[in-house]
Parts: sequence; C-alpha cells; structure tokens
Amino acid sequence: MFERDYKTDTIEGRVTGARPGQRMVLYAKTDGRWGVCPQSGQPFTNIETDGRWKASVHLGIQYAALLVDSSYNLPEQIESLPVVGNGVVTLAVVNGEGPAPVFPSPKILNFSGYDWTTSTGPIFHAGSRHFFDPANVWTDERGALHLRISGSPGKWTAAELKLTRSLGYGTYRFQVGDVSHLEPSAVLSLITWDGVGTETSARHELDVELSRWGQLDNTNVGYVVQPYYVPANYVAFRGPPGLYTHSFRWEPGKVTFSTVAESANTGDGRIINQHVFTSGVPSPAGQSVRIALYVFNQGPVPLKNENEVIIDKFEYLP
Repeated sequence: MFERDYKTDTIEGRVTGARPGQRMVLYAKTDGRWGVCPQSGQPFTNIETDGRWKASVHLGIQYAALLVDSSYNLPEQIESLPVVGNGVVTLAVVNGEGPAPVFPSPKILNFSGYDWTTSTGPIFHAGSRHFFDPANVWTDERGALHLRISGSPGKWTAAELKLTRSLGYGTYRFQVGDVSHLEPSAVLSLITWDGVGTETSARHELDVELSRWGQLDNTNVGYVVQPYYVPANYVAFRGPPGLYTHSFRWEPGKVTFSTVAESANTGDGRIINQHVFTSGVPSPAGQSVRIALYVFNQGPVPLKNENEVIIDKFEYLP
C-alpha cells in the first residue's frame, strides 16, 4: 500500500490575445493520463486583465495549459491532449521540475488468459480524484481476480486494471462473485473505453456498473451506453445477492446487456435482467476492457471500511 500524495504546487503564466470569456484549463500528467487541476472546485482558471493567470496543481511529470473558449466541453481526464480546435484556442506543455511524484510502478498480470496492466496514482472517476494502488489488484491460486479498496476514511486507495489490447465487436462476459457485501459508496465497474472524454461527455464507452451510489436503498446494477445522463442510455435495477455473469454483446448499432444468475456457461442460468440499446452505440475505436473498484465520494453514506470483490473469469467471444 502507498500513502496518497496530496502535494500541490503553484503554476502561473501569461497569455496574449485572449478574448472575453476565454479561460485556462490546467492538466497534470501522472501515470499516462492527464487529469484536470480544479481551482476551488471549478475546472477553469480565470485570466486577469493583464493576461496573467495563476493556479494550484497536483504534482505530475508534465503539465499542460490550455486556452479555451467558454463553450469548451472539459474532460476531467484524458489519455492524450486535445488538438487546437473544437474550443481549444492554443496549448502549451512543460515538464515538471525537481523530483517527480513517486507512485508504485504499474504491474502486468495474467487473468483469464489475457495480459492486463494496473493503474497507479491519481485518476478521475465519477466526478472526483482517486488514488490507484497496484497492490490492490492480484490473482489467487485459482486464477480469480481480486480487487480491493484499502486504507481508511479520507485516505482510500482504489484498484483498476486495463486489458493490454483492444477486442472490438463481440461478447464480453464477467463472472463476478457475490457483491452484496459492498458498502453503498463502493463502485465496481466493468467497461470498455478508449480513454477519451469523461462521464459527462459523449464517449465511446459501454458499462456494467455495480453500486448503490452512496444510497442505502437504491438499485445496484446499471447498464450504460455513455453518456449516462441521456435517459435512453441508462437502465438500472436491483439484483439480489448471489453469483452472476454480467455480459454485453456488442454489434454494429446494437448492444445487448444481460445479467444471469450463477454462470452463463452452464446453459441453465436464470436471467435476472436483459436490455438492448440501439441508440448511441459506439463503433470500435481502440476501446479496451477496464475493471475498477473505487469509492463514490458524492453520496450521503460515506465508505467506512475496506471492500474487496472477486472476478472469477473474463471471457470474450468474437
């Protein structure tokens, strides 16, 4: 386990020729992803009348300053910086000075016959910044995958891993152990995503989300074609305790989600829920499978204890 690093520093600069309404967006790069550096809860940094700007950033290995229009749709995290256009007026990138923040090295592990890489350091999920520790991800002697939220209130570390290659259209199956013990603010996500955009923007992502989102009495399974805020893109229901296979069959213009009690491989599993989406379904664009267990920080019931889940098997069928 590693301690979360809340160290910050000040970055400043000056922009010439900025028009009224334009603002700065600042990103810091840590483990291969760029995360926005909000100011007093706001994602943008204002520009003074003389063109100067100044802000606090969390430490990273590189920093990016973007001059953007007021209409710019701000991603909270990105795996590559945007190009000029679509609201981005100009941008500059600088390397960090002095010792870089120290995070545990990512590790490669084999699960269900595939190679996966773990995430490390600060990453945005569900509207807040989380710290991901590779020590929270491992496989046991059976080959099952374990993910853990560890630490203590205010100092939680999370778990995430990503498939090292893209699979495209096909059926994705996740055999998941009983998660009825998860606290209301724990989130287990089983997704495909290309690493571009955020939860509040259109992006190439399909999700199975297992969480009560900080509520004591709430649905605990969700099917999502991002963005989630489009009513036709989100279906949620309450699944009883037990072992399930969650899956989605991804085809051109169509994705079929299903949740089956026990294992779909037995041929006699009981279907708990199934839903077909035909609107907003993305095409393959380099998406890879990502499995994450983290804390939802915006619900009324905060996390109190460490939480752990077991994924027995992942399967892909073209």
